[in-house]
Amino acid sequence: MKILFSILLSISIIQAQYITKEIKFEGLTQISKKIALEKLNIKIGEEYTSSQINTSLKDFYKFNYFKNIEIFDNNGTLILIFTEKPFIVNLEMTGYKTRDDDLKDIFSAMNIKKGNMYTKEKIKKSKNILLEELKKEGYINSVVEVEIENINDQGVSVKFNINKGAEVIIKKVNYIGAKELSNEHFEENTANKQEDLISWWFGQNDGVMQFSQLEYDNHRIKDIYLQNGYLDAKVSSAFSQIDFNTNSAVIDFSISEGQQYLINNITIYTDEKIVPLKELKEDLKEIKGKVFNISKLRKDVEYLRTKIANKGYAFTQVNYDIRKNKKEATADIIFNIIPGEKVYINDVIIAGNNRTLDRVIRRNIYLAPKDLFNLTDFKDSKNALNRTGFFNSVKVKQKKVSKTLMDLIVTVKEAPTGNLILGGGYGSYDGWMINASVNDKNIFGSGLDLGFSLEHSSKKDTATISLKNPAINDGIYNGSLSIYKNSSLIEADDTSTSGDETTDTIGGSVGVGRTLTRHSRIGIIYALEQQDVQYTKDFSLNNSYTTSSLTPYINFNNTDNYYIARKGISTGTSLKYVGLGGDAQYIQSSNYFKYFYGLEDKIDYDIIFRYKTSIKVMYDHGEIPTGTTYYLGGPSSVRGYQSYAFQPEDNAAPFKKLFTNTIELSFPLIPKAKMRWSLFYDYGMAGETNFGDIKKSGKGISINWYSPVGPLQFIFADAINPDTNDKTSNFEFSLGSSF
Repeated sequence: MKILFSILLSISIIQAQYITKEIKFEGLTQISKKIALEKLNIKIGEEYTSSQINTSLKDFYKFNYFKNIEIFDNNGTLILIFTEKPFIVNLEMTGYKTRDDDLKDIFSAMNIKKGNMYTKEKIKKSKNILLEELKKEGYINSVVEVEIENINDQGVSVKFNINKGAEVIIKKVNYIGAKELSNEHFEENTANKQEDLISWWFGQNDGVMQFSQLEYDNHRIKDIYLQNGYLDAKVSSAFSQIDFNTNSAVIDFSISEGQQYLINNITIYTDEKIVPLKELKEDLKEIKGKVFNISKLRKDVEYLRTKIANKGYAFTQVNYDIRKNKKEATADIIFNIIPGEKVYINDVIIAGNNRTLDRVIRRNIYLAPKDLFNLTDFKDSKNALNRTGFFNSVKVKQKKVSKTLMDLIVTVKEAPTGNLILGGGYGSYDGWMINASVNDKNIFGSGLDLGFSLEHSSKKDTATISLKNPAINDGIYNGSLSIYKNSSLIEADDTSTSGDETTDTIGGSVGVGRTLTRHSRIGIIYALEQQDVQYTKDFSLNNSYTTSSLTPYINFNNTDNYYIARKGISTGTSLKYVGLGGDAQYIQSSNYFKYFYGLEDKIDYDIIFRYKTSIKVMYDHGEIPTGTTYYLGGPSSVRGYQSYAFQPEDNAAPFKKLFTNTIELSFPLIPKAKMRWSLFYDYGMAGETNFGDIKKSGKGISINWYSPVGPLQFIFADAINPDTNDKTSNFEFSLGSSF
């Protein structure tokens, strides 16, 4: 009625025909003057009619921006006065999401944000979307009330007040017809799971029904069968029975398993001029005679595509066909590789980096304009950007420009890189630990890392200020500076004549390094320290040393994960030369090697074989300070013995040689909680002139939890053939250490 009233009012004001001398718009912000003139369709110097005005008004109202429009003619000057609908200037939500990121996501799903024009229709649609989102998360019969507050003539505040309905709890899931596979197989992958007995404990199933995922769970179950060779398996859609009186549910899946298939032949059709067929077959996951596994088949498709795409064929297609022989219960796999044309990089376009400089991002991208496309470089670029810690998300997309050219579109979502961390923990040797740190690893978006940290325990106090540049001038060189102060205590036993040993160290270091390859680094560090060593009983041993050292090093690391590596090697060596003008004079050689191998592809179970070894040697070059020695025992060397259990006796020469190695088999415990358990065997040697002066070994079980506050280890160990006076330890607990 308002629209009709405005039109009739305008028509009554305007006479049949007028010549337009001038046109004015008032109160118009949503559309430009140019667009308004086009919609008005009246030109200066020409006559207009009431019919033209009527049509123009209708066109303006179709924008849905205006609640009223008035038109006047003042002696040939046509004046249009617009009253626009208000804008949403404030948007709130109570009773549901609280974190800023979560609120952004839900408002985005509701298709509403600050700055939108307010209409009742828009609010109604957003409310309905919100109710659907609540239902998808398992909240039924939720109530959403919307408060609208007028801020001024041009703005309103919108608040969604939510009273979440009760969650539906799944009390039972029936897999009718499942004989060869058990419930445990399905619950690892399905979204809707039966409530566990202790549902509130981490890693346990709370049983909350996920309505939005219910239609996909049967496909997930079928995929599990395909991973176990049951190519004929059929799984019905979920049938759910909900009791709204108790808000509980029972879900049924009807399953027809069929027979299990073994792989017979694997055939690959390809152009051997690009990559020889023999080379393509070397690392296929699917193997003749093994049970068919759709997951391995997908990996093989990606593997074949990568091998060809690494030669520049970016748009390679790998098609496959599975030919079943039901009588023999075997399957043939046929791959057909279509390489297409060689593709070069046209441009690298970066978006989303409001803070981080373009050059910081580009130095982590291994493809540049005019480069021949390489799929490994493409994937490694994304991994390198993720490893910086500068971004919450990284997306690298290929945009086809022509048959032989593509653009790389790098879209990042920046993360807060400044941190204030307060934490603590307990270690069986160090006791209670408190730590605090302030750092920003991306100062002003430059990629520089500045940090300050403090740590306190009953055995150790440390304070460090550091500055690191991972790529000086965005090149292959890196640099570091640090200033630190440490204090450590080693408690002596009752038989000691020297007493407890306290070492206070203050010093600083400067380092420079160079990238050799994508996985290797080389560098050198200079450090200057003042060290004071004091004993509580034998004061004659007290001493002060100035230590000036130079340490060249080289490291290699191609592991696939920092905490839970399943493949790769991490190794390094360094040679610390002490004696550049200071009191202490000695050389220290340190070498380590770690190897990781996941057995899942071989035995279809997530077991990880892990091995590490370390060799350290000190060479006396004039004077080794009192208290400078190697120690044996504890979580970092041989478990089953106390930390620092084996050390030189009073006034004895320091241990100058140390060898340790560990073999572990790591098994999943609670995958969702990132918990694993391991069987381990440790062996170590230490001595003053020979490695074998002291030989110790231990075995046991460790539980590893990669928690939000860092890696936690619970170690249950036994010393193997300990001597009578050895300081053994059957339980260790530590925070912050990893394999």
